[in-house]
Amino acid sequence: MYRTVVNRILLTKNTGGGRRCLLRFPDLRTAVTSSRFSTTTEPQTSPNRPLNPADSSTSSSSTSFQTSSGAGDIPRQERKNPRAEYQGEQARVLQASLRHVLRLGWSEEAMIAGAKEAGISPSIVGSFPRKEAALVEFFMDDCLQRLIDRIDSGEELQDLIPSQRIYKLVKFRLEMQAPYISKWPQALSIQAHPLNVSTSFKQRVMLVDEIWHAAGDEASGLDWYVKRTVLGGATYLAEAVGAGMGSSLQGFVGKVIQR
Repeated sequence: MYRTVVNRILLTKNTGGGRRCLLRFPDLRTAVTSSRFSTTTEPQTSPNRPLNPADSSTSSSSTSFQTSSGAGDIPRQERKNPRAEYQGEQARVLQASLRHVLRLGWSEEAMIAGAKEAGISPSIVGSFPRKEAALVEFFMDDCLQRLIDRIDSGEELQDLIPSQRIYKLVKFRLEMQAPYISKWPQALSIQAHPLNVSTSFKQRVMLVDEIWHAAGDEASGLDWYVKRTVLGGATYLAEAVGAGMGSSLQGFVGKVIQR
C-alpha cells in the first residue's frame, strides 16, 4: 500500500531541467542539524540579557551556519558523522553492547556487559544520562551512517528509477534491524518515552530525508512534508509490524517491505 502511495507521489514530481537545488529540512532542518542527534540540553540565552563577547561570537557563528544551511544543501561532511556525540571509550562500550542486546535486551545490563568486553570499567555506564536510550540511539545513528555510506557509493542506485531507489534503501535499512527483531518492541518503547521522543523523531526525519534525497527528490513546501510524512509513517509501520511478527530476517524483510 505504501509503495503505491510513494509511486503516486513520485509521478507528481516536477521534472523540469536545470541545476538541482534541494531544500533539506525546511523550517525543521535548523533544529535537526544544530543538535545532530544530541541528547544534551544546550544553554540558551535570555532575550533580555545582553550577550557577552563570547556569546556574541557563538551567536554570530550560529547565525552564519543557519543562513548558509537555509540557502542550499547540507555539506556532506556535516551529515556524515552521526556518531560524533559518542567518542572514545563511550563509543567502544556502545558498539560492544550491541552484541549483548539479543541476550540482555536494550538495557543497562547489556551496556555493562559491553564495557567488560571492551576492557573498560563498567562504571562508565554511569556517564550515559539515559543509559538504554543511548544504546538504542547509537544503533539508529550507526544504521544511518551505514545507509549514507551505501548511498554515497552510488553503484547500486544509479540505474534505478526513484521508486526503485526508495524500495531498495528502505529494504536495506530494515535488514539492519532484522537481527534485533525479537528485541525491537523494547526499542520502540524506549524511543516513545517522553525523554527520548525528541531524539527519536530527529533520527527518523534524517532517515527519510536521506532516502528521498537519494531518490532525487526536488520537492519544496507542502509537497516536501507530505512525502516525508508518508515515507516516515511507512517505515515506522514496517518496524512495528515486523516487531510483532517475531519472524526470521527473511520473513521480516520480505513481508514488511511489501506493505
